[in-house]
Amino acid sequence: MPEDTNKTATLYRMVMPDHTCPYGLKSKDMLKRNGYEVEDHHLKTRDETEAFMQAHDVETTPQTFIDGERIGGHDDLRIFLGIDPPKEEQSDTSYRPVIAIFSVCALLALGLAWRQFGTILTWQSLQWFISLSMTVLAIQKLQDVEQFSTMFLNYDLLAQRWVPYGKIYPYGEALAGILMTAGMLTWISAPVALFIGTVGAVSVIKAVYIDKRELKCACVGGDTNVPLGFISLTENLMMMLMGLWMGLRALGA
Repeated sequence: MPEDTNKTATLYRMVMPDHTCPYGLKSKDMLKRNGYEVEDHHLKTRDETEAFMQAHDVETTPQTFIDGERIGGHDDLRIFLGIDPPKEEQSDTSYRPVIAIFSVCALLALGLAWRQFGTILTWQSLQWFISLSMTVLAIQKLQDVEQFSTMFLNYDLLAQRWVPYGKIYPYGEALAGILMTAGMLTWISAPVALFIGTVGAVSVIKAVYIDKRELKCACVGGDTNVPLGFISLTENLMMMLMGLWMGLRALGA
């Protein structure tokens, strides 16, 4: 947070009968949490908002002013307060979606193990972690199969040879993950997980580690900034190992 401010900020934001700007609310909250007294000016009509933007030569609201100087909109305010790095230092890369999915699935697996066995450190915990991760990752892809399949075509070797595979993949991953979580129909889930995991792992290794291409990963859907590489390879290796493990267990039984 910047030093030597008078701790007073002026905020202009849209507050209309049918619309309250969420970024205006977030800007006001950020300012208050950082110790500023906020002079909160409401732009109550479209005409009033347009006149404000024209007068200050800006294209969006909210707008924050401190010491008579315009700080800018919501994103600019985050940078000014030190919440985000300067734009030139910001990266498009983000691992947040993957971290969130794997963390929640790990906690779910541990919770299920505790409920079922009274302990969290079991082989079943690991199996549930993998199968739940597969299922949640499939949900991310199924939100927009068309967009996922388009991104998937950038690197998946089978999809490049047979385009419909890109749309089938998330359904196969979901099916295998659900069946593995339930511990049923292993004769279906194990081969599916082994097949799509193997093809995926080979595709990622070729694209990233052999061809040295810099691509976005489609593992959490088609609209993310997760880079293709270790994360996607881990997802595929987990499916391979899960398919092998459960297949061998079924044959042994």
